[in-house]
Amino acid sequence: MLFKNGDITVRKLEVSDKYLLAKWLSDPTILEFYEGRDQQFDLDKVTRVFYTLEEEEVKCIVEYQERAIGYIQFYQLDDLTKEEYGYGKENMYGIDQFIGEAECWNKGIGTLLVTSMAAFLSERMEANKIVVDPQSTNLRAIACYEKCGFKKVKFLPKRELHEGEYRDCWLMVYQSV
Repeated sequence: MLFKNGDITVRKLEVSDKYLLAKWLSDPTILEFYEGRDQQFDLDKVTRVFYTLEEEEVKCIVEYQERAIGYIQFYQLDDLTKEEYGYGKENMYGIDQFIGEAECWNKGIGTLLVTSMAAFLSERMEANKIVVDPQSTNLRAIACYEKCGFKKVKFLPKRELHEGEYRDCWLMVYQSV
């Protein structure tokens, strides 16, 4: 377990989680903003994407009330990315996440998850800043991030290839205290 905060537990990804990831990432409602509805995952794709030996991302499962409901990953930003975003030598992390169980949406669980991860990265990893880059049309995610203290700082035109076209995103930053 990486951390627990109230009803939220975040733990590192295990091999047995590949079935959950395949379920979630073959659901068009999840894929609308995460990967794209034209990028459905099966077990082979989940294995290739989530179980490689890449060390830069820490891949985790999110549990709510001891039930797996989603995925989150975090990674330290490299100097090139920080420069692209207009930052210097700060200790910065990025996060990506989704709640894979639609019945858990709009209940404050995402807010609890993001604030918990921000606290973990700030306290344990000594992050100065944490970034997310949601698509500009993902209003639910943007509202969640804003509730968690993230601020829109830079519009990123045509940032992410999604469903065959480049989509605009927002760089949103959380400043650690």
